[in-house]
Amino acid sequence: MKTYARLSAIEYYLPELRLDNVTLSSEFPDWTPDKILEKTGIIERRVADVNETAADLAYLAAEQLFREQNINKHDIDFLIFCTQTPDHLLPTSACLIHERLGLKKQCGALDIGLGCSGYIYGMSLAKAMIEAGISKNVLFLTGDTYSKYMHPKDRSVRTLFGDAATASLVISSDAPSAKIGPFVFGTDGAGAENLIIPAGGSRIATSVDTAVEYTDAMGNVRSPNHLYMNGPEIMSFTLTSVPAVFKEILEHAGKTIDDIDHVVFHQANKFMLEALRKKIKIPHDKFIIELDTVGNTVSSTIPIAIARAKQKGQIRRGDTVLILGFGVGYSWGAAILESY
Repeated sequence: MKTYARLSAIEYYLPELRLDNVTLSSEFPDWTPDKILEKTGIIERRVADVNETAADLAYLAAEQLFREQNINKHDIDFLIFCTQTPDHLLPTSACLIHERLGLKKQCGALDIGLGCSGYIYGMSLAKAMIEAGISKNVLFLTGDTYSKYMHPKDRSVRTLFGDAATASLVISSDAPSAKIGPFVFGTDGAGAENLIIPAGGSRIATSVDTAVEYTDAMGNVRSPNHLYMNGPEIMSFTLTSVPAVFKEILEHAGKTIDDIDHVVFHQANKFMLEALRKKIKIPHDKFIIELDTVGNTVSSTIPIAIARAKQKGQIRRGDTVLILGFGVGYSWGAAILESY
């Protein structure tokens, strides 16, 4: 009998500290709270505490999943953690979370270092493990703390990104309903320099030189140790690539937009999302936007948007949802799944 992978539940965790537009406006006086909201669709975003890491947030999201969904953690036989802000270069953060959660030792654990497309990639790994008979219950975590790499005087990123983590449970099922897939993927490393933290890895080690700050033409301050984003280039890439990926996943699935109940894109910012919706001609009532009080949470945006839409009754069990992630890398991916 064929085994199918099924998304069983999603929970998310947000750090306590809130960074609202009033606070940002006091730091960047030429941008009013209303102007920030108009440009981004974001009212506030959450920021991790100085001693709080992405792994900490992911641990709390997992504990919430176990508690709220009454899940026996000893049933988990694989843990995947998607992050670009690991605790250490080594060991793997997934191993640290595994130990902290008290999962059984007969449980695999790995990190995947992807950002905005990471949820799609992680779901494909979970599906593959289950349908290949490797695992039965996969705990898929996402988490990032970009705030730790943003210069406080760089409004180009501080107005957008928020810290968060999510926990998704993917389980084996004999029923073909509530399935995950198909998937499509793509990569263009030529765009890597447009969303990057230049220093800190093996290519460019942090040093006195990489700590030297500079101010760009827009007045944003940063150094090579900080997150850099070329907004116009990211926008150009998105408007060119995403419509083609959207068409590709529908063709691959043998579906049309009429067969899709909801569309959940990576929640980059409202301006970009609305531009994509209009260009692709996605009906407004099918298009989910859920970032106003969390910001762009990188690999966590799609699961947070699904979970929040579920909480509001907008997405219901059995609904067909098209998910599509795009960004840092450049990397992108899309999938169709049936809602839990």
